[in-house]
Amino acid sequence: MFYSKNLKRIKKLNHCFFSRKNGFSKGVYRSLNCGKGSKDNKINIYKNLKYVAKKINVKNKNLILMHQTHSNKVVEIKKNNYKKKIKADAMITRMKGVALGVLTADCVPVILYDVKNEVIGCVHAGWRGAFIGVIKNTIIKIKKLNSKTEIYACVGPCISKKNYEVDQKFYKKFMAKSFKNKKYFSYKSEFKKLFNLRKFVIDKLNEFKVKVDQINLDTYSEKSNFFSYRRSTKLGHKDYGRCISAVCML
Repeated sequence: MFYSKNLKRIKKLNHCFFSRKNGFSKGVYRSLNCGKGSKDNKINIYKNLKYVAKKINVKNKNLILMHQTHSNKVVEIKKNNYKKKIKADAMITRMKGVALGVLTADCVPVILYDVKNEVIGCVHAGWRGAFIGVIKNTIIKIKKLNSKTEIYACVGPCISKKNYEVDQKFYKKFMAKSFKNKKYFSYKSEFKKLFNLRKFVIDKLNEFKVKVDQINLDTYSEKSNFFSYRRSTKLGHKDYGRCISAVCML
């Protein structure tokens, strides 16, 4: 379990970037797999989510997850939709006693809190979502509620640059959007680059003057702490678990 230093100081807030430990799942999903989309035993996933809800101090039904698709869609959670299936890659809410959760296995989990207006948010920022504006859309959504904001964000554990190998097609996609994106890449070989997803996400938050701190841990190399899509693929596993990060206002 990992915490933002900034968000930890706010007494009315509960948050946590959970590791893969202290759960009920077995095998490649061991142990706190919260991915409903995985092929893990559904009973174990339910037990894991129940554990998370208890730790965050909300009712099981009030732990809200998204159907994540690497989009830039942001949904505001209200009383009329929080029990429905949420198709999005970011959520915000002003509701108390409701926890917003994001699932990751190398992508960047971001937890946000607007101190002035008491708005919480969470973002699933993979390269696709970050590239097409999921962070920008989330901040804009918060500012639409009230333009005067004081937003804190924590960037959680994700894949590190040294383990994020990409091809030339990937690199050229970023270059086509802006030559400034070159700073996120370094040379690996003639046909491969290394991509700094964490810095890319942090810079997107900084563009909006968000106060950012981070939990600078690598999901790929820290096998005992985190699930990793890339690591699982390299090891030939047919599936992989997902870690959860969650936030709620008491």
